Amino acid sequence: MKLNERSVAHYALSDSPADHVGFLRTWGGPGTPPTPSGTGRRCWFVLKGNLLFSFESREGRAPLSLVVLEGCTVELAEAPVPEEFAFAIRFDAPGVRPHLLAADGPAAQEAWVKALSRASFGYMRLVVRELESQLRDARQSLALHRRSSWKAVTSRCKPQAPDRWSPGLENGHTLSRDCSPTGLVEEGGSRPAGRGLAEWELQGPANLLLGRGQSPVSPETSCFSTLHDWYGQEIMELRRAWLQRAQGSRPEREGQDRP
Repeated sequence: MKLNERSVAHYALSDSPADHVGFLRTWGGPGTPPTPSGTGRRCWFVLKGNLLFSFESREGRAPLSLVVLEGCTVELAEAPVPEEFAFAIRFDAPGVRPHLLAADGPAAQEAWVKALSRASFGYMRLVVRELESQLRDARQSLALHRRSSWKAVTSRCKPQAPDRWSPGLENGHTLSRDCSPTGLVEEGGSRPAGRGLAEWELQGPANLLLGRGQSPVSPETSCFSTLHDWYGQEIMELRRAWLQRAQGSRPEREGQDRP
C-alpha cells in the first residue's frame, strides 16, 4: 500500500474528530523508533477511522508512526514489564510483526481494544449487513401485520347482496351489525342522561366513534358503509329533532283552527 506522506500528515493534524485518543506505551513495530530498554516508549496515540497515529507528545506536529487497521485482530497480550495492561495488534500477513501496546489501567485497556476492533471497514460492513437484515425483517413484519389487519376489516365489513325485503335495507345494500347506524349508536353510546338535545347536536357524530378510539380514516373504519354512517349521524340526529318539534307543534295548530 502506497500513501502520500503529506496527505496523511495533514489528515492526522486536521480538525476532523478523532474516534479515540490517549497515551499508550509501545514496544516497537513497523515505523516505531526502538527503545534502549525494555520499559517501552510512552507516546500519544490518535485513532481516526481505520488509521492509528502516534506522536511524541500531545502537542506533537509530526506523526511518529501510522498503523492501517485492516486485516488485523486486536487481543490481550503480556507486556515485557509486569503490571502493564497490554494488548497487541496482529496482522494476518506473514512476516509482519505485531504492535505491542499497553494502557495505564484496565478501563483504558478495554476502551482501546473495543475502539481498535471496531475501526476496520470489514467490521463496518458486517454492521451494515446486520442493520440491513434487521430492516428487511421489520418491513416484512409490518407488511404481514397490515395485510392481516386489512383482511380482518374487509371480512367484518364485507357488503351483502341487496334484498328489497331485508329489514336493514339502506341505499341498496344491507349494513352489517358492526357497520350499522344502530350498532354505532348502541356501542358508542346514546345521548347521555342530563344533557340537552342541543348540546348533543353540537357534538355531532364524533362522540360516537371517538369514544371507541376509532377514526373515519383508520383501518378499522375503511369500508364505505362505516364512513357513510360516520358522516351521516349528525344529519340523522338533526332530522330526528326536526320531526319531534314538528309533531309537537301540530296539535297546537289544530286547536287554533277549531272555532
